[in-house]
Amino acid sequence: MKVIIKTSKLVKPFYGGAQPPPIDSIPLSVFDKVTWNMHIAVIYAYRPPTPSTGAIELGLRKVLAVYREMAGRLSTDDSGEIVILRNDVGVRFIEAYADQNLDETVSFMPSEPKVKSLHPSLYGVKELTQVQVTRFNCGSMVLGFTLHHRVADGNATSNFLVAWGKACRNIEISPLPFHDRTIFTPRDPPIFDFNHKGIEFMPENMKGIYDSVDDRVEEIRAEQFHFTADFISKIKSKASSMNPNKKPFSTFECMIAHLWRAVTKARRLDGSETTQVRISVDCRNRIKNPKVPNSYLGNMVLWAIAKAKVDELLGEPLGHAAKLLHDAIISIDDNYIKSFIDFAHHRVEAEKLVPTIGIEHNRRILSPDMDAGTWLRLPFCDLDFGCGAPYSFSPCFSPIEGDIFLMPSFVDDGSIDVYVPLLHEDMKVFKDVCYSLN
Repeated sequence: MKVIIKTSKLVKPFYGGAQPPPIDSIPLSVFDKVTWNMHIAVIYAYRPPTPSTGAIELGLRKVLAVYREMAGRLSTDDSGEIVILRNDVGVRFIEAYADQNLDETVSFMPSEPKVKSLHPSLYGVKELTQVQVTRFNCGSMVLGFTLHHRVADGNATSNFLVAWGKACRNIEISPLPFHDRTIFTPRDPPIFDFNHKGIEFMPENMKGIYDSVDDRVEEIRAEQFHFTADFISKIKSKASSMNPNKKPFSTFECMIAHLWRAVTKARRLDGSETTQVRISVDCRNRIKNPKVPNSYLGNMVLWAIAKAKVDELLGEPLGHAAKLLHDAIISIDDNYIKSFIDFAHHRVEAEKLVPTIGIEHNRRILSPDMDAGTWLRLPFCDLDFGCGAPYSFSPCFSPIEGDIFLMPSFVDDGSIDVYVPLLHEDMKVFKDVCYSLN
């Protein structure tokens, strides 16, 4: 696919004739500092008729007046702390064209080279937000969107995208984003109820442990798997039959339990080996004080970790794995979050610690472990510019072996699509076992 860039410019907030607010800065929170220091990308595909590029741009300018962080830049304050400078310098806006029809039967696999040509580059970027509108001969349109992860997590990003669609349709943006990132103050005295070293933080001297390139990286294959609502219902029933509380495990817990076991089988690990799953947990509704609204603009994700010996994971029923995951997720509660905040403020600098995510940035093979993320409950698919919802949506990333991702299917019948990157030989086995209920 040859994509031709027609124009590239900066788009600034539109205040409707009102005086622009003064330049100010927002310090990064402790949650922002432990997340990925990089851009993330998503793409949307729309069937014709599609809105004009001018309408998309005007809607973007309107929403940027509400979400000023997106049009700012990362900077440092007088004390050397990283801040988001709300200076309205603007968002990179690219118009592009592909001299062909868009084949709707082709899946937008996140790691395919053609997909990477449909969103702006993720590297060496000053802008915090970038947009690329690519139009095809058939009238279809693909929108590529990138955002620096320290500005917002998945929840906040999806809120922004939905608000952008509302601005294009002249619908009032509600709720408005909650901007205050200074609310996560430590307790006095601090209380360290949990050990955060090895979870959110690691010693600074461990930098570089994943810098060497694993020879197996070239063998990584990423594929998409579709799980029907009926299959998911059977998995949930089977897993939840072991729940002593008689309350069904969540769809996410049951599916990750199933996938954890399937990936472990596919890898053919030694039975005495320990395997773990790291799960992204949104903390907005888990902290009691301060109350954090769903409209909070920023990062508020921590990680739950479930561990088991391979023999235990595969020898026990599915419900055992689901309970391990459930217990890990509910452990990220008010006490844990406040312990993290205290630790981040009082121990990180003193002990010369750095975010684990930063150290693991170059880790491409997770085996025997697994990372699991989900956008099952986020409204990413609701980006409507005025001509209807997209027919396809996909995150874009370089595949990391064992880093799986769950999304609602566009079939809109309760089914789920899962992106699974594994080594080539392991993928063959995974395909044989992933749809089995045994």
